[in-house]
Amino acid sequence: MPHFILEHSGNLTNGSLDLDVLFECLVDKAVGTGIFPLAGIRCRAHNCEYFRVADGTASFGFVHLHVRIGSGRSEEQKSSAAKILFGVLTDHLSELYESQGLAISFELTELPVHKFNKNNLRDYLAK
Repeated sequence: MPHFILEHSGNLTNGSLDLDVLFECLVDKAVGTGIFPLAGIRCRAHNCEYFRVADGTASFGFVHLHVRIGSGRSEEQKSSAAKILFGVLTDHLSELYESQGLAISFELTELPVHKFNKNNLRDYLAK
């Protein structure tokens, strides 16, 4: 963990969002916190084809980043990580934000203790 789940309005393209760069920056900062292992990180984006923002102005858009993390980190660690990751998101979207109506939102949630996963990525990363 973490899993980065990005939702965005359908009027925003990968060209305007540059998701590869955004995800690379998010991963680098998450690993840099020292509390998230690289092998547990997943990034995905969902284009919301059907949406309405505010009064329905066609150019208005939204980006929402939901960061889901495993349990066991302190409130201080979670707060610090959330601020860092939201900063990455807002910095990355700053030009788009200045050029059109855009709602940027973020949430970090902790998964319950009773979750299950299996992954062999650490073995592959070690090679």
